[in-house]
Amino acid sequence: MKCITFNGAGGPEVITLSERAIPELSDDGVLVEVVAAGINGPDVMQRQGLYAPPAGVTDIPGLEVSGIVKQVGKSVSKFKAGDEVCALVQGGGYAEYVVAQQDNVLFIPEGLTLIEGGILLETFMTVWSHLFQHAKFRPNSSILIHGGTSGIGTTATMLVKAFGATQIFTTVSSAAHQKASLELGADVAINYKEQDFVEEVKKHTDGKGVDFVLDIIAGDYIQKNYEVAAMNGTILQIGVLKGLAEKVNIFPMLAKRLTHTGATLRSQSSEAKAQVMAALQEQVWPLISKGQLKPLLFKSFDLEDAHLAHEFLTHGEHVGKLVLIVKK
Repeated sequence: MKCITFNGAGGPEVITLSERAIPELSDDGVLVEVVAAGINGPDVMQRQGLYAPPAGVTDIPGLEVSGIVKQVGKSVSKFKAGDEVCALVQGGGYAEYVVAQQDNVLFIPEGLTLIEGGILLETFMTVWSHLFQHAKFRPNSSILIHGGTSGIGTTATMLVKAFGATQIFTTVSSAAHQKASLELGADVAINYKEQDFVEEVKKHTDGKGVDFVLDIIAGDYIQKNYEVAAMNGTILQIGVLKGLAEKVNIFPMLAKRLTHTGATLRSQSSEAKAQVMAALQEQVWPLISKGQLKPLLFKSFDLEDAHLAHEFLTHGEHVGKLVLIVKK
C-alpha cells in the first residue's frame, strides 16, 4: 500500500511517499480502506521529532481516518465489510489501509460525508475528553480559547456554545480570523498580534476574568493565563506550541485558587477512548444529525501532497481542519 513516512525529523521536506505492507488484522481489529485522513498537531510534532508514537505503534503518522471496512477480525461483531466508518488510531492513518481497534471505530454520523468523517474524531474527542470530562466545563461558564481558528479551537467554540457557555473569548492572528471566529460563535475574538488578551478579557468581564482557559500554546501564555483566569478558574493545557515557560510566578495561581491541569489523547487506552466515543454518541451526535454541529473542513490535499498540506499548516491561514484524500 502507499503511505506517508518521515525521512528523519524536520520540516515538510522530510515527508516521503512510501510503500509498506498492508497492516495485519488482529482478532479485534477492523481493516479500513482509507478514504480521508485528518491532519492534526500531533502529526506535525511527530514529524519534528517531538512526539514519538507509543511503543509498538507504526511510525506512519495519522490519528484519525474515515473509509470503507474491508475485513474484520474474528471477534468483531459490530462491523462488516462495506460499512462506512470513521476511526481513531494510534498511528498509521496517512495510508491506503489501516487497522483500528473495533471499540475505536464508529459509523459515520448521520448528516456527514465520508470526507467530513475523516476530520471528526481527533478534535471532537480531544475537546470532549479534556475540557468536558477532565476539566469539567459546565454551563453558564465563561471561557478563553487560544488558537480560536485551529481545529481544536473551532471545535471547542462550537461545543461550548452548544452546551451553554455564557461568554466565549478566542485568540486569533488576523482580522479575517477574528471575523471567522465570531461567525462560528465566539463573543469576542482577540487579535493577539495587536491586542493584549488579558486586558481585552478583563475589559469585557468587568475585571473578573474567565472561568476556563483552553490553551494549546504554553510558553509565556502560562503566566498570562494565570492573570486572565477568574477566582477558582481552571486552565486546561493540551498543547505546547510555544514550548515551555522559562519563568513563571505561581503566586496568582495560589491567590486565585486556580486549577492548572493537562491531558493528551493519544496515550490513553483503547478502552478509555471508547468511553469518550460513547459519550460523544450520546451527547454530541444528535446535534450533528440535526445540523447544529459539524467538523469544519478548510482545505483538502491528495495523499501524495502531504508535504504541501504540512507546509500550508505552517502558514496558519486555515480556519478549521485540513484533510488528506486517500481514495477518490
